[in-house]
Amino acid sequence: MNEAILSRCEELMKKGSTSFYQAFKGLPSPRREAVYVIYAFCRMIDDSVDEPDQSAYTIHEIHDLFTQLDEAEGHFIWPALRWLFASFPHLDKGPFFRQMEGQLTDLEVTHYTTMKELEHYCYLVAGTVGEMLLPVLRDDNGAEVAVNGIALGKGMQIVNIIRDVGEDRARARRYVPLEVMEKHGYTELDWQNGVIDERWIAIVHELKVAALDWFRVGMDRLDTYPVDSAFAIELAAAFYSTILHAVERNEYDVYSKRAYVTDELKLEMLGAIVKRYPMLAFQASRTAVS
Repeated sequence: MNEAILSRCEELMKKGSTSFYQAFKGLPSPRREAVYVIYAFCRMIDDSVDEPDQSAYTIHEIHDLFTQLDEAEGHFIWPALRWLFASFPHLDKGPFFRQMEGQLTDLEVTHYTTMKELEHYCYLVAGTVGEMLLPVLRDDNGAEVAVNGIALGKGMQIVNIIRDVGEDRARARRYVPLEVMEKHGYTELDWQNGVIDERWIAIVHELKVAALDWFRVGMDRLDTYPVDSAFAIELAAAFYSTILHAVERNEYDVYSKRAYVTDELKLEMLGAIVKRYPMLAFQASRTAVS
């Protein structure tokens, strides 16, 4: 595999998600490069829907090219994906197609009514990423812990939804389910006006509880992973779940402020987690926020 191609995937991840990049860059090769490729492809799928004017392909073109992956040309992602599937024979294309199905949902469904609907969406766009990563982060196909990988992805997507309420509203999308809003006496007009009060705080708290419940399931059975993979997963989960604390620090204003985790706080979490992985102390120094 051309190292320049994998480097371009790495750059996409480094630019698109510093938290994920910092968590996974300490993995040994080829697991590390495989995570970069998976992220880059998922980023391309997402951008084809959210940033179509800047995307190299439409979501339908991506689907067609991926279906004919052996012949696909014209972008570095195609040889990168061919390398990925050749290097990890347990990897299945199913989750990649379901990821595309989830992103297509954004073109058809812009407002959610129930938590059940939202959970299915979270599976399609994020639980599938957990399925993609399992055969990369483990030495088997990940079937034993598929429920855990899916749950972690869904928890992370709920965090995304909480963090991105304002950005999604600008795209005329409301992922916060109407049934949760109505439960707390919060209206569509309140959402449109970005009202922040005790009702909104209760809504965010309910979504937070759901996310943390999925995180707990997702972190179960980490002891069945290779140590370096378990460390990376735990670090990524810690970085991501802490976004919820940043939302609280912003007084639940996710309409006009973006919650983010500071590098200083990431270093604190890194130090706390690495104590449970003493054999990875040197490797963790490579993962440290720079």
